[in-house]
Amino acid sequence: MSRKKWSDLEKPLSEPILEVIKDLGFDLMTPVQAAAIPLLIARKDVSAEAVTGSGKTLAFLVPLLEILKRRHVEDPWKPNEIGALIVSPTRELAVQISEVLGQFLSHSQLSFLKQKLLVGGNNIEEDISGIKKEGPCILVCTPGRLEDLFERKGELNLAGRVKSLEFLVLDEADRLLDLGFKATINVILSYLPRQRRTGLFSATQTTEVTQLIRAGLRNPVLVSVKEKSTISTPVLLKNFYSIVEPELKFVALLEFLRQHGESKIMLFFPTCACVEYWMEILPQFLKKRVVLGIHGKMKAKRKNIVEKFRLAETAVLLSTDVLARGLDVPEIDWVVQWDPPASASSFVHRVGRTARQGTEGNALVFLLPTEDAYVTFLKINQKVELSALELEVPREDFESTLNRIHKLQAADKGCCDKGIRAFVSHIRAYSKHECNAILRLKDLDLGKVATSYGLLQMPRMPELKNSTADNFVGPKFTVNVNKLTYKNQQKEQVRQEKLKTYEETGEWPGKKKFHKKTESWEQSKKAKDDAKSKKELRRAKRKLKKASGDAEPKKKKQKFTEADLEELANDIRLFKKLKKKKITEEEFNEQMGMENE
Repeated sequence: MSRKKWSDLEKPLSEPILEVIKDLGFDLMTPVQAAAIPLLIARKDVSAEAVTGSGKTLAFLVPLLEILKRRHVEDPWKPNEIGALIVSPTRELAVQISEVLGQFLSHSQLSFLKQKLLVGGNNIEEDISGIKKEGPCILVCTPGRLEDLFERKGELNLAGRVKSLEFLVLDEADRLLDLGFKATINVILSYLPRQRRTGLFSATQTTEVTQLIRAGLRNPVLVSVKEKSTISTPVLLKNFYSIVEPELKFVALLEFLRQHGESKIMLFFPTCACVEYWMEILPQFLKKRVVLGIHGKMKAKRKNIVEKFRLAETAVLLSTDVLARGLDVPEIDWVVQWDPPASASSFVHRVGRTARQGTEGNALVFLLPTEDAYVTFLKINQKVELSALELEVPREDFESTLNRIHKLQAADKGCCDKGIRAFVSHIRAYSKHECNAILRLKDLDLGKVATSYGLLQMPRMPELKNSTADNFVGPKFTVNVNKLTYKNQQKEQVRQEKLKTYEETGEWPGKKKFHKKTESWEQSKKAKDDAKSKKELRRAKRKLKKASGDAEPKKKKQKFTEADLEELANDIRLFKKLKKKKITEEEFNEQMGMENE
């Protein structure tokens, strides 16, 4: 699809909107903007699928503002009326949308439209007070917070405020569903008027997204825009992979970061614990670089961290998949992945943080020798071509780096604890990999992987039961892990108090107690056999009584003596012989004492 000018739209946009677009530096429309904007302005419901970084934010903000402005001319918006809702999966993306929207609303001719950002982590009472006081016409929100506001019964009455709703936007709809917001979205939709326009934007069309389209959109127009039919990542993105031995992975990463010291880099890890740990270690090796970390368990801090990364020129940002979608930070030079992500689609979303809006970008994923099939898998599954990138890792660098990490852990029990949690969480995340046919846990050398984390000793975990961990490389110096102390004085004080209690009682405070069975195996086996005998006899008696028509009401359970159980076992044996026709019915009745009945 050829790139069009904003002035080429059949229904021309309002002057203030065009002026802001020009100020933002967007002279031409992207394909998804050219396809979706005319349809939305024409009041059609639209479901748009487009690769990450293709300009979806302006594709819904521009028609949203145009529709609200036109309605204002005919019937001015009242302070208690909400004209548009924008629902985003994460607070980072919601903040980003709000910032772009704010640039439009700062224009004097659009200042009559007010917006309110509603995300989790903020005080909900303050949000309610802000809505009542400011009277916003546009709400930019995360689904959980919006549902809370709808469900609250009180003076706000958000359901009443959205009766005049003109436009609903579900941004990154596939991600909304991936994060488990399906029920929440259905609750939100139940409060909204049916006579509205809906724009649903996503990077991929999944079965769940299709179901949401059917539930939330009326006769939608489906728009699918891809830059090339053969690829699912931006055209100007160069994808690389590097094969490294498990124990050398961190050293290889360090070498790469040093080679690209002038670059802005996003570094993805599989779990929150991994981000926490490497945030402790990496700054010790990159003294002159800004190293930041972010993950889903952080709340209020996340906004400030993203802003710091946005403003820095050569920062390294460690992140989980919480920032894999929608984040638009200019001039990210490299996206690096510690290991293959949990799903193939996540790979596409991660690398989409670079090469956005027509700029060039690069991406690198580290693979182990046992994971080389992932290159072919991505080519088939996501049509992504990866090129090999060789990284030289001198052996002396490995030994000195590992020794340094060991000393960092030995100097602080907090660092040691984080390392163990990171390793354990990494292995467990790996075991749940979507591509477990080619990325198999049993192929991992867990000793070497633990070495790459610089652990002082192998942790205890079920996954290590059948592993000898012979290739684990521990510290060259003697260290007693049980006697490590925390640098954090408060934590160390708590540890000392627990240690004192342990010395007095022999039990570590807070540790779960597991009660072991005291009966022997023979006793346990006999109890199981007795229970089975009782069950079979009851079944046999029911069948006999049913056949003779002498069925009686159920009686209370009786306790059986040893003699009773022996008799029961004999009766069962007789019944089985009768069933197999080894004895006649007369012989059975005679031995059961029923010959006179």
